[in-house]
Amino acid sequence: MGELGLLGATIKGYGCAGVSTVASALITRAVERVDSGYRSGMSVQSSLVMGAIHDFGTEELKEKYLPQLAKGKIIGAFGLTEPNHGSDPGSMETTAREHPTKQGYYLLKGSKTWITNSPIADVLVVWARLQETGKIRGFLVDRSMCPPGALETPAIKNKTGLRASITGMIHLEDCPVPKEHMFPDVEGLKGPFTCLNSARYGIALGVMGALEDCIARARTYALERKQFKGNPLAKYQLVQKKLADATTDAAYGVLAAIQVGRLKDEGKATPEMISMIKRQNCDRALWNARVLQEIFGGNAVSDEYHIGRHVANLYVTQTYEGQSDIHSMYPVPQRHNFWYEC
Repeated sequence: MGELGLLGATIKGYGCAGVSTVASALITRAVERVDSGYRSGMSVQSSLVMGAIHDFGTEELKEKYLPQLAKGKIIGAFGLTEPNHGSDPGSMETTAREHPTKQGYYLLKGSKTWITNSPIADVLVVWARLQETGKIRGFLVDRSMCPPGALETPAIKNKTGLRASITGMIHLEDCPVPKEHMFPDVEGLKGPFTCLNSARYGIALGVMGALEDCIARARTYALERKQFKGNPLAKYQLVQKKLADATTDAAYGVLAAIQVGRLKDEGKATPEMISMIKRQNCDRALWNARVLQEIFGGNAVSDEYHIGRHVANLYVTQTYEGQSDIHSMYPVPQRHNFWYEC
């Protein structure tokens, strides 16, 4: 992916491609057509890690890490979700305190879970509550700087979804981080939510790629599978309706996401818009994939046909980076021209 210029594609400079928001999301759509796990790993590297460093890091951090991340020479992870706090990051328990004996360092203590790339990450963006102020701050943890036992990133095994991506935890036990690795000018949830909004936008168009692959595979199967006097399944209206519904939702979802991407490039997109398309597209992709699965009958459970893999993956996309029920609380128009701009 790094050799192709797919990582951090919207960033200008630092060895990145510098393409538009829409172009970057079209990349996620193509990658997720293969598997949501691949897109997940790419999105974390690009939107959450590189995006955080680019938007909030010092120039020194950008120069040091972004070119290597863009090439895929080093891998990044993003630590926000905790074992006790998924949809409620404001109750974060991970802390950062000034090192009692080593000036210019903070000590990070706490745990994060369901962290894509963490077992193989070279650098980790970790959000922690600064003890002296109570404010949430972002830190860039470089594994090569951590003493033994201070940073552990065990893998989460036996997942039923996103099996193509590596997921794990982050355990910090008084992990020393240089003061220069704390993002200087952002505090509270603005930092992680800025990164998440960028990733959520990519998910909104990415899941349409997964749905489009489900449609293509279901169509091929329905044309080739013959039942009831030798007729292909595609001849029957019950099957045709499943394909028509899914194709319609895919078309609407792609167009909605592209429009929001254009608004984002113009500086007109709002978080409510991104919540709306993330929620709607993930919900409809999952719902339609489950319905299309019915066309395959018992064969749907075989990995030979791939449809079951997409269904399992799309359940995860509906859940992470803002579960759909949580996103339903945001898309309330705050301005009179909200719908007009969409």
